[in-house]
Amino acid sequence: MKRLLLLILMAFLFCSVQAQELNAKVQLLAPTLSNLNEQNIRSLQNLMRNFLNNNKWTNENYLPQERIDCNFVITITAWDGNSSYQAEAQIQSARPVYGSTYSTTMLNLSDRDFNFTYTDGQPLDYSDQNFINNLSSLLGFYAYTIVGLDKDSFSLLAGTPLFLKAQNTINIAQTAGNAGWKGADGLRNRYWLNENLLSNQYEGLRTFIYNYHRLGLDRLAQDQPAAEVSLFKSLTELGSMDKQRLGAYFPNLFFSGKADEFSKIFSGFAAPQKRRAYDLLSAIDPANISGYEVLIK
Repeated sequence: MKRLLLLILMAFLFCSVQAQELNAKVQLLAPTLSNLNEQNIRSLQNLMRNFLNNNKWTNENYLPQERIDCNFVITITAWDGNSSYQAEAQIQSARPVYGSTYSTTMLNLSDRDFNFTYTDGQPLDYSDQNFINNLSSLLGFYAYTIVGLDKDSFSLLAGTPLFLKAQNTINIAQTAGNAGWKGADGLRNRYWLNENLLSNQYEGLRTFIYNYHRLGLDRLAQDQPAAEVSLFKSLTELGSMDKQRLGAYFPNLFFSGKADEFSKIFSGFAAPQKRRAYDLLSAIDPANISGYEVLIK
């Protein structure tokens, strides 16, 4: 009996140590289509969730509490009656802030070309070497991107290996001709998101992600004065970036996802600091200036 309990305990500990990176929730919707089988939709939804959560996206071991919270809301807009689906996806990820119950958004985007083919009962496989299908490539690309952004927020530029894996997914998926994988497909798609993340031109923004989250937010509860210094220092450094570059896809995504948070964080500071934050943020991110005006009221 003791031996059995020991084996169970060891198995539990092993599973805990080997926990995968993502804690993904997937919601698959088809509000305008009445001819889809609801059971098949639920099965595909579960398949996508298991694919994201059960695959290993790095060579590292994550504890269960370290898994990255993310949400995929996928809306099917058209179906050919067989295996071809047109869809859009809203994808979000977040990570906890040290010493608080607050989670900060890391990624929040809409992919309007989340199209795929799937036959009921088909397994969902992924390969770093070959294109298998567009659905697994889409999910793999975003898994790598989510983990990479999370890593960038904990260690300076630590997400680069994951963004390179996402780039490899792009290169392989381009051969199949699906939309969103090439620069020519538009200015705001998976290709340009990955290009921005790997470009030296946006290294300053990735540095800001580390400084803002790890040296700023994570220290607010423990050492607010030092955290405030780091937050303003990181904003000042980001302000020196070329403003035209800050209008590209990834910077635009980042600031649209963070504008409300910036306003809330800096609203808790003293009046002179709020004014300084407003001046910096309105210069860096004029597209969301109306949201920052709460800092000077």
